[in-house]
Amino acid sequence: MTSPQEQLAYITHSVDVSLPEGGLLALLEEERPLRVKLGVDPTAPDVTLGWAVVFDLLRRFQEMGHTAVLIVGDFTAQVGDPSEKSETRKRLSAEEVRAYAERLLPVIKTQLLSDPLEVRFNSEWLASMDMRDVLELTSEFTVARIMDRDDFTKRWEAHQPISMIEFMYPLLQGMDSVAVQSDVEIGGTDQLWNLLVGRDLQERRGQRGQVVATVPLLVGTDGVKKMSQSLGNYISVRDEPSDMFGKVMSIPDELMPGWYLLAAGADRSEIEEVETGLSSGSLHPGEAKRELGRRIVARHHGSDAAVEAEAAFDRVFRSHEAPEDIPTHPVPGEGEIALPALLADAGLVSSRSDGRRMIKQGAVKIDAVRVGTEFVDAADLVGRVLRVGKRRFVRLVAE
Repeated sequence: MTSPQEQLAYITHSVDVSLPEGGLLALLEEERPLRVKLGVDPTAPDVTLGWAVVFDLLRRFQEMGHTAVLIVGDFTAQVGDPSEKSETRKRLSAEEVRAYAERLLPVIKTQLLSDPLEVRFNSEWLASMDMRDVLELTSEFTVARIMDRDDFTKRWEAHQPISMIEFMYPLLQGMDSVAVQSDVEIGGTDQLWNLLVGRDLQERRGQRGQVVATVPLLVGTDGVKKMSQSLGNYISVRDEPSDMFGKVMSIPDELMPGWYLLAAGADRSEIEEVETGLSSGSLHPGEAKRELGRRIVARHHGSDAAVEAEAAFDRVFRSHEAPEDIPTHPVPGEGEIALPALLADAGLVSSRSDGRRMIKQGAVKIDAVRVGTEFVDAADLVGRVLRVGKRRFVRLVAE
């Protein structure tokens, strides 16, 4: 049987803050299944590697026999989490949230064990609250306490608006902890304040206050801001293996230690070896990044897929060949056709104007030849590979 100390070391692989100090070990020493809560607001269509970091932490608890309590924030998603926001978030409708939840939940479940897992929707208890319940909840926290939150303080000092509904969000999230009687709540570092509110609410309502544990936020592929779907600097856990590997190979070198820890699950001793090798020059950054790419792809698609993804990367970037298995797209009509329209119809660019921009930038090729004109002869396209950038291809066929 795994000792509490061994459990702690395994579970907290990527944890940066755990409060109160020593609280998690004390719970583990009780040698009972803990209720470990993670709240997820369905406000975006995909699950990123950044999200996968906290799912990995939840899964580690499961592997030690503890119950994962996944809270789908179908109610709180309509309020909008103000964490690390410089302005009021656009509110989502119930229909938008429901659509996101239906899309996300099956993917999230692939990141966790099927048992022990408890999935709850927080509309179950929040939607039924009446005005008396709301007033009682707001009476338990002062404005001064709410303004202790750094992002609220910054917006206040900058004379930026803060809506009353944003003040409510952490209280509603805290009520989730009360409703499911969580022993532990986990989240990203940006959630620490919210998690502590949940602990306070539990204690105010006669429950034992939860232990909170946070993991660092994964920096996105731009190397600047946290991974975010709204910023476009993300990798999806559903990306094809070759796309996933290629995107990992594009990240700035300085991100590798953090990505090894958070996205690849490497031990800290391995990360120290990578850092030492990079600083001494004994390890080439490209080789370190390849290993990182293999590990991340293997984690989400299996080791065979990782090998194939690396081979596909080499075909494109070392041999300058098109991938073996690429989608086809028909060439419409005869005579001269507008290439920006073809690029947009094939899904290689977001719009015709984007297609024109890519042509001007020299990013569009037919086979290996760069294209500098917006009009091409349809007869010259059939059977050839149309390419935008480094990873977007279609093989053109007769209509």
